[in-house]
Amino acid sequence: MTIAIMQPYIFPYIGYFQLINAVDKFIIYDDVNFINKGWINRNNILVGGKAHMFTIPLKDASQNKLILEVELAKHEQWQKKLSRTIQQSYQKAPCYQKVFELLEEIVNLEVESINELAVYALKKTCTYMGIGTEIVPSSTIYNNKHLKGQDRILDICKQEQANHYINPIGGVELYDKGKFEKEGIRLDFIKSISSPYPPI
Repeated sequence: MTIAIMQPYIFPYIGYFQLINAVDKFIIYDDVNFINKGWINRNNILVGGKAHMFTIPLKDASQNKLILEVELAKHEQWQKKLSRTIQQSYQKAPCYQKVFELLEEIVNLEVESINELAVYALKKTCTYMGIGTEIVPSSTIYNNKHLKGQDRILDICKQEQANHYINPIGGVELYDKGKFEKEGIRLDFIKSISSPYPPI
């Protein structure tokens, strides 16, 4: 079995989906510490041909909380603002109507946490893209929060009886291939293939 493990991001980059598509099971690493000013609750879209960052507002977000503990801020109008910005910027793009309907369904979902929203968005987008990989949250299965870093990743691999672990190329310095080989697990890194599109 081939697996990958990543934190949840809202509308992640194309390489994230390429990674999901490359494995049999994808584990969402939701019981690790939240990262302030990371990509869990924000991203860029093109507005007028330039990168424009949007941020989903959170309540009392802190690096002392686990990702799954961070709640969405209430009574914010970010959904309408994001939908309006995307509508204005992408309405002439190919497949706009189908994708916009998907986006509207995601951003208007009534959930409490950024983790719930990101996971829902990820699963819905994978379904839309025809990616059938099983997606599971780490918080519901492995019971190994006492472990850290590579040791925790290895433990998840062993619990899943995985013989192949794939990570994005950016994490090549984080892992020791020898330790994976010692456990009978092949370690590979995937480099994303970008698909830039012209400004609309």
